[in-house]
Amino acid sequence: MASEMAAAWIESGPQGRKGSVRPVDLVYLSRFTLGERALEREVLELFCTQSLVYLERLSGAQSDKDWKDAAHSLKGSARAIGAWRTAEAAERAEALSGDALANSRARSISEVETSLSEANTYIGSLLMDS
Repeated sequence: MASEMAAAWIESGPQGRKGSVRPVDLVYLSRFTLGERALEREVLELFCTQSLVYLERLSGAQSDKDWKDAAHSLKGSARAIGAWRTAEAAERAEALSGDALANSRARSISEVETSLSEANTYIGSLLMDS
């Protein structure tokens, strides 16, 4: 799945930390799953489900600790599948606390939502094609 889609996907957005121009680095994902298509699918489905839970926790965070925990969980999940832009947005969110969090909360949530929507839409297209 990943290797076929990697060749077909064209996107003009900014590159993530690892240099992938796709919302999910399919070469990384393929290495991570040892090329097992069923495992790729399972990991991507889990990410789509769990990432929305983490986003909900981030949006509803009542303390700096809740905020950091949700952002950290999303960052790790995104890194696990090669969703570098989402991981970077979550990492920036995780770094916020106190007044910086109060002043940047809405912008940070929006940034995470945008990158997550891009990743999940892309994953949806991958899963439909497999």
